[in-house]
Amino acid sequence: MLVSGSGTNLQALIDRAGSEAGYGIAVVISDRADVRALERARQAGIPAVVVDWDGDRRSFTTRVCAAAADAGAQALVLAGFMRILGPEAMVRFPDRILNIHPSLLPAFPGRTPVADTLEHGVRVTGVTVHLVDERVDHGPIVAQEAVEVDPDDTEFSLHQRLHEVEHRLYPQAVSALAQGRLKVDGRRVVWL
Repeated sequence: MLVSGSGTNLQALIDRAGSEAGYGIAVVISDRADVRALERARQAGIPAVVVDWDGDRRSFTTRVCAAAADAGAQALVLAGFMRILGPEAMVRFPDRILNIHPSLLPAFPGRTPVADTLEHGVRVTGVTVHLVDERVDHGPIVAQEAVEVDPDDTEFSLHQRLHEVEHRLYPQAVSALAQGRLKVDGRRVVWL
């Protein structure tokens, strides 16, 4: 599990982990030492590791992949992870890197999707779970769910409703990946 922030999606995944869900969390890796997500991991008894960003994507990716592999991780799950992994990650974990994004991709990729949604006057946005490839917020889509945008929404209010969907949708997708119920066919992902 890769994190950079407060870890609300991490907490949702922790809360549902276990034999019934078909997945466990081997390690939580952060690029920042001062984030709430690391505290959540420690409180749940999950090993927590900081891999400092050194400005070199290749070196950083190598160290992240090594930390995950050392912990026995079979996949990488990004939850609010604000770094772009290099190609080595896709080689070491092919079709086994998930990310969650607060828009209906391919609309509004990148760092500010909720602000972009509001700025463009979009009436429907949503949440996308996708496999990670070498481009930002571009990989094959695993799951999506729409969320209406209210006329009086702020970034905060819209984020709150998007989080509710994320906290339900992401554990389902992680479970499907862990149980081998996702089949990738080009840019399409089929749930088995």
